[in-house]
Amino acid sequence: MAEQKATAPDKPVAEALQPVDVVIKTSKGDMTIRLNPGKAPVTVENFLAYVDKGFYEGLVFHRVMPGFMIQGGGMTADMSQKPTSAPIRNEPGNGLRNRRGTISMARTANPDSATSQFFINLVNNEFLNNRPGRPGYAVFGEVIKGEEVMDSIASVKTGNRGPHANVPVDPITILTVERVKTAPTK
Repeated sequence: MAEQKATAPDKPVAEALQPVDVVIKTSKGDMTIRLNPGKAPVTVENFLAYVDKGFYEGLVFHRVMPGFMIQGGGMTADMSQKPTSAPIRNEPGNGLRNRRGTISMARTANPDSATSQFFINLVNNEFLNNRPGRPGYAVFGEVIKGEEVMDSIASVKTGNRGPHANVPVDPITILTVERVKTAPTK
């Protein structure tokens, strides 16, 4: 009779659903983001895989639109796209809304095309939420510290670079994104 080994999950289920905090350190300052794996498990797992391998280091916020959002996580300062892992399944109907300070996955018109790029909502962007016949953009966390940095990034001068619009004239670099100890929730 062949011996069967039981394999334990990497993390207990309750632990896997606990919030995870990351700090996005930028050339404009730091933002602490609380990720919500309970509501967006696929998206959080994908984002953390990029975080854990240092993927975001040296990339830029390449699309800045005051009154809308700031986007980063895929381009270098010369606007070259960094190679990514395979796209993930979209999780837009998870109950989280595209509101000021939330972080969502950027994607193409194909709802299941998100890879590494993310955006932070500068205002409530209700039109980005899931609704019948129109898949929304998956919110997977929120800024819990550093909204002033988010607003500072939003205030920079932008222009066009090749086919890209709304590109900061002076690059805003992501120095690192790293996990930090999660502060107790209130």
